[in-house]
Amino acid sequence: MENNNDSVPNASAPVETKNTNTKKRVFNKFNKRKENNAEGGKERKNFKNQNLQVMFFGGVGLDGIGGNMTALRMGDEIIVIDCGVGFPDESAPGVDLVIPDMSWLKQNSHLIKAVLITHAHEDHIGALPYFLDTVHAPVYGSKWTLAFIEEKLKEHNIKFKGVTMRAGDVVKVANNFMVECIHVNHSTPDSFAFAINTPAGLVLHSGDFKIDYTPLAEETTNLSRFGELGQKGVDLFLCESTNVEREGFGLSEKVVAQNLAKVVKDNPTKRITITGFVSNIYRTQRMMEIAKRNNRKVAFAGRSMIKSLELAMKIGLINFDKDSIIDLDKVKNYADNEVMILATGSQGQQETALYRMASHADSSGVALGANDLVIFSSSPVPGNEKAVTNLINKIIRCGADIVTNDSVKVHASGHACRDEIALLHKLVKPKFFMPIHGEPKHQKSHKELVMSLGMKPERVIIPEIGNVVELNKNLFRRAAYDVPAGLKFVDGVSLGEEDSIVLRDRKVLAEDGMCIVVMTVDQKTGTITNGPEIIPRGFAYGNEIAHLTEEGRKAVSQALSNPAIFKEDWQVVKGIIRKTLTGLFFKKTKRKPLIVPIVIDND
Repeated sequence: MENNNDSVPNASAPVETKNTNTKKRVFNKFNKRKENNAEGGKERKNFKNQNLQVMFFGGVGLDGIGGNMTALRMGDEIIVIDCGVGFPDESAPGVDLVIPDMSWLKQNSHLIKAVLITHAHEDHIGALPYFLDTVHAPVYGSKWTLAFIEEKLKEHNIKFKGVTMRAGDVVKVANNFMVECIHVNHSTPDSFAFAINTPAGLVLHSGDFKIDYTPLAEETTNLSRFGELGQKGVDLFLCESTNVEREGFGLSEKVVAQNLAKVVKDNPTKRITITGFVSNIYRTQRMMEIAKRNNRKVAFAGRSMIKSLELAMKIGLINFDKDSIIDLDKVKNYADNEVMILATGSQGQQETALYRMASHADSSGVALGANDLVIFSSSPVPGNEKAVTNLINKIIRCGADIVTNDSVKVHASGHACRDEIALLHKLVKPKFFMPIHGEPKHQKSHKELVMSLGMKPERVIIPEIGNVVELNKNLFRRAAYDVPAGLKFVDGVSLGEEDSIVLRDRKVLAEDGMCIVVMTVDQKTGTITNGPEIIPRGFAYGNEIAHLTEEGRKAVSQALSNPAIFKEDWQVVKGIIRKTLTGLFFKKTKRKPLIVPIVIDND
């Protein structure tokens, strides 16, 4: 990564970008509105449009919590804000990541002058490896954010141009875009909101934020600057909506630290393990300070935590006494009350350190038992609730005690609650507003909040993926066209086919099992010379398997008894097999397994 604080990079200059085979398969989940490409349809006559166009590629609508990505276009210039991933649910078995469909932006990469990153969370930076492989625009962000991005892109062998910004910096990133960074509190350091001046008006993007009057190691959210911008006039406010349904104000990090300290002090004989979000660097440092005050050595469990802390130390974000740290495999050499373990695994992931410790499968030899106390300084990410519950149950079965946020307030969200959001709106007093970073229910609740504060409903637009909204001093409307947008899946194999068939088959395999049918035929005589052999997997039990196998064999033989069938294309024969067995198996088991016919010609 190249860093430059003294000048604005020439965004049209070539930037060295290298991409090797990352052994990831990327395929579409869905694509919307393909009829309007970059140079055609209704959009073409707007190509030189001097209205500001706000385009949404992720972070809104049905998939609105993850995959955050917004673009602003003015004439022949585009800037992109954030480039994040989402995480798949049970409808996408085998999928590792969900990323925005960035094909339209890549087709127009020559117009992209800058990528602005609000903060270093995966739902805001995780898709950069799949974007910067072809887009050569410089990336703007804080020191911590860019350091995090650099480490991520090293894994993909991608070089990029990074421009470090500090809170208060004002940088002209393109002819039509002047960007100011505003410090906000969040659950990772050096987070920004962006005030973006354009000829069409001032756009304010909140990023992810909270209002914490007593943060651990940084200034509070710069409310005075938000107020100053409100006095000058904000034309469009894009504000996150994640916790808009939670009343009041969120908990301060100072209170969380005090509660953690009390739990540790109140359990002087226990071996203590704390798990939380790796990116919450300041809270991790406070945990280490608590350990030192209680005469405990600290051991880190989990590569991502170690890597994150080393990076934070390298750039001077935190510091701690190295003498107080021991390797995880040395924990067994200390008494239980002499150690504290900081472990990954707060979301219940099976490959993480805490899960291995609960399974007595960690290579360090550390296993949870009756004298362990495990503190979850976290809350489940939506969709992870079941995995977290399963892990908690696993820990309890080891005999260990558990402290969660439900019993003691040992975690604080990094997202603003309803009253914090209302306060920001009162300071900003925007002319127009769009709720982002939320699903439809969050966006609707956010609209209702701003209307209760006096904003007229016609001045609020709830965006969805693919939407384009036009803005100038006297205009605020949905454009007559959308951009191609949607989501793509990434799994851990080589580049392959698109997903409609792949995901359907995976889901069938997961829910209904499969059946392989093998047979040999003499195509000349139209007779079956061997088989059919029926091999069911995953949808029948015990004696039922033998009965289904025999019935399936007879049913297939009967369906293919006419020799003329084998004069047809093999796909016709396979289709008959699938139809015959699907009907039989559904009648017998109420399941529709994936049928895989293998027909071999004697010749």
